[in-house]
Formats: sequence, structure tokens, C-alpha cells
Amino acid sequence: MADFIASLGLSTDLSLAIQILILGWGGIFIVMFVIYVISLALARLFPPSKEA
Repeated sequence: MADFIASLGLSTDLSLAIQILILGWGGIFIVMFVIYVISLALARLFPPSKEA
């Protein structure tokens, strides 16, 4: 990944900023997926009442 960004001819600061941006977005989606899986598990363990 770093080699690809470096091959674009960007400055090292911009290259590092893009790497941090990509890692940050990846982290957000991982956290959202974990929250989704936990919410599914909780919905199976404690199903919502039909009266609500």
C-alpha cells in the first residue's frame, strides 16, 4: 500500500496523510460491523416483545 502511494509521486507528508485516512476509514467500518453483529446477537437473545 505504501509503495503504491509512493509511486504516485506524492510528497511524503501527503503519502502519510493518505495512509492515515485509509486506515481511519477502515477502522470506522470495522467498528460499525462489530456494533451491527452485537446488535443482531442481542436481538436474538432478547427478542422484542410483540406488544411494542
